[in-house]
Amino acid sequence: MEKYLITIGRTSGSGGRRVGIALAKKLGIVCYDEELIKEVAKKSGFSEEIIQSYEEKPVKSFLYSLYSGTVAGHGGQVNLPIEQKVFLAQYNTIKELAEKESGIFVGRCAEYALEHEKNVIKIFITADEKDAVAHIEETYGFNKKKAEEFIKKTNRDRSSYYSYYTNKEWGNSQNYDITINRSALGLDGSVEILADFVQRRLKAMEE
Repeated sequence: MEKYLITIGRTSGSGGRRVGIALAKKLGIVCYDEELIKEVAKKSGFSEEIIQSYEEKPVKSFLYSLYSGTVAGHGGQVNLPIEQKVFLAQYNTIKELAEKESGIFVGRCAEYALEHEKNVIKIFITADEKDAVAHIEETYGFNKKKAEEFIKKTNRDRSSYYSYYTNKEWGNSQNYDITINRSALGLDGSVEILADFVQRRLKAMEE
């Protein structure tokens, strides 16, 4: 099989990032998450701190028509709000990295950036509420209430961000090749299922 690309959308607390890293290791390909931030910073001139502050955040200014023209022509960015400039920097970097080798891209509307590429497998990962809260508590050291608030806000932001740039519904199973609840099988079990799915999907693409 020639080069293939995997995108992972995920709800807050689902462990989607950990699944992506483990899946990439199992498949022997690269996972772009924190590495993507470094690449975007290198190519765009934005600091890593700026990128982390504005990535996957909904746009506060309604400049959709201006944004649409920018994506098509890759120009006219001067008047765009910082959120859109960061999005475009990530969008272009994802497309450039995807040309080089097989890889996994976590979040950041990667499936939208790669919608015209060959051999793209789109995954969405979620988790039970109790498990998601526990995951956030462990990851960030939050208490239960703060973890619940963090999850609610993060999911709301991701949904708005995804809908704004893709004009699609975030988390809708029709937008992905497979949706999996990480709580059902745990991290290792989820990675096993996804690795098997990827191999079967790639085989089907060849037929």
